[in-house]
Amino acid sequence: MSNNTFPDDVSGVVLRRMKEGGFDFARVHPIEFYAIFPDEERARMAARNFRGESLRTEVSARDDGAWHLQVSKVMYATYAGIDNFEHDLESVVLPLGGVLDGWGVTQEAAHSGL
Repeated sequence: MSNNTFPDDVSGVVLRRMKEGGFDFARVHPIEFYAIFPDEERARMAARNFRGESLRTEVSARDDGAWHLQVSKVMYATYAGIDNFEHDLESVVLPLGGVLDGWGVTQEAAHSGL
């Protein structure tokens, strides 16, 4: 069995922790990518770029008056796949005045209500 190593950046650290925690990399998961926009209109414009069978978007207001975009993509949790999708997201988000706000995966067994 090969020893998977991940780069020493934020995504690499998260993936390493997921591996140490017993995450099932052998199956697809909904991976959530996040962005923040100054207004609802721009968040919704960005969301319209992400439509498809394995994609889901959600736009919501934040307490600070900004708007939150969550793009959920069903995919394998690989460094390259996450990195590529973040670049695609960034190419839509930045021209609309938004900023990326990371990504995450909810593991059903570990998920607890807020």
